[in-house]
Amino acid sequence: MTHRFASYNGYSKLADMVEADPRLLGILERLDIRLGFGDASVGEVCERYNLSTELFLMICNVYSNDDYIPHIDNLTPSDLPHLVAYLQASHRYYTEVCFPRLHDNIHRLVRSLDLTNHRVIDRFYDDYQSEVDKHFAYEDEVVFPYIESLLSGIETDAAYSIDNFEHNHSNIEETLRDIKNIVLKYLPESCESVVRYEVLNDIIRIESDIERHTEIENRILIPLVAKFEKSDE
Repeated sequence: MTHRFASYNGYSKLADMVEADPRLLGILERLDIRLGFGDASVGEVCERYNLSTELFLMICNVYSNDDYIPHIDNLTPSDLPHLVAYLQASHRYYTEVCFPRLHDNIHRLVRSLDLTNHRVIDRFYDDYQSEVDKHFAYEDEVVFPYIESLLSGIETDAAYSIDNFEHNHSNIEETLRDIKNIVLKYLPESCESVVRYEVLNDIIRIESDIERHTEIENRILIPLVAKFEKSDE
């Protein structure tokens, strides 16, 4: 279901937004916003955490509205540390929570398969894990440190810019989609049904979250860093 936030603004109660779309709980966790904010407005909570209301609502809209297109005109370089921290927290959530759970469920699934199907699933999952590890490592070890250096005024490699990230930003959802299709369409009916549904639910949740994660990087992070690079020339 698509939840629209056109009527929400800094005066809206944060609890109302979470009740309308529980997926926003993940955003609060990644921004280290603690529960127990009562009837506080979005603006009040953001002020408490020194976070811009504009950025917070932008991230929420990416998650809640499939038709939403972010515009960064009102964002400033001061939003970048919060945005980077949010993306880093997302990486930890995927690597420490989502993927271990998916891996465990896939391991349970393949135990009931013949050797051929077992190997196919293992190969696709291993390829996906390798792809994700490389993707996140590049962002954590190259892109985010570059942004932090840029913000702190430390001299950076003149040959590197956020354009390098944009041109090399791989799509990590494709292999996951392949695994989903195999589990959904091609495994034998004798495959353990409960575990099969658990694997599919895991994949669908991860796929949806990573699509939005990528949207935030492409539509918010990259243009905002490019804007800062131009202003710093």
